[in-house]
Amino acid sequence: MWAPEQPGKERAAALTAATWPAGTSIGISFLDGIPSVQDRVKTAAMQWLTRTGIHLDFNWLNDPEAGTIRISFSRKGSWSVLGKYAEQVPKGEPTMNFGWLNKHSSDLAVREVVLHEFGHALGLIHEHQNPDGGIQWNEEKVIESLSGPPNNWSEEKIRRNVLDHYTAHKIHGTPFDMNSIMLYPFPAEWTTNTNGTRNNTDLSDMDISLVQELYQSN
Repeated sequence: MWAPEQPGKERAAALTAATWPAGTSIGISFLDGIPSVQDRVKTAAMQWLTRTGIHLDFNWLNDPEAGTIRISFSRKGSWSVLGKYAEQVPKGEPTMNFGWLNKHSSDLAVREVVLHEFGHALGLIHEHQNPDGGIQWNEEKVIESLSGPPNNWSEEKIRRNVLDHYTAHKIHGTPFDMNSIMLYPFPAEWTTNTNGTRNNTDLSDMDISLVQELYQSN
């Protein structure tokens, strides 16, 4: 069952207040994890830079607590704080977590989850929460599904993580992107106007275009 742990297609979107100033060198460190998995995370994360040419830098640091983005593998689920809100997280606490990744994870699984969570770290929101999102929810079915096991969410949490949209003036978007790495897979019965959404595993053309607009290609 789809289950994002915390907040932070033909439309990609970013929360404007969460984006970094262009040219920022973002310090990133690992709070825990084995080196081989850390290296795979680094390789996948760097695709956001190498495939877009954006004017940002990921500065990988050896001191576990020195990074503005601090990565753990020990918490529940996989999640990331949105963009520069990582600066508000107390030192020593993770701003990103990969609870699903280990030395047995496939390259596809690593790429999918790392690109998604680093999208959040760049300020990108979940695609389905875009105010121009193309999904019309079967709210009764969504609430019924997520209020039971394994999620056991309250209706307030379901609305915050799935049903609610950001207001238009708070986001920077391009025309809803069914192929975005930021879109979760949803079953058809959760919607009234689609056959569901698929499990995207790579950056879409719109994902790339959006971050190039946000951070200006070099």
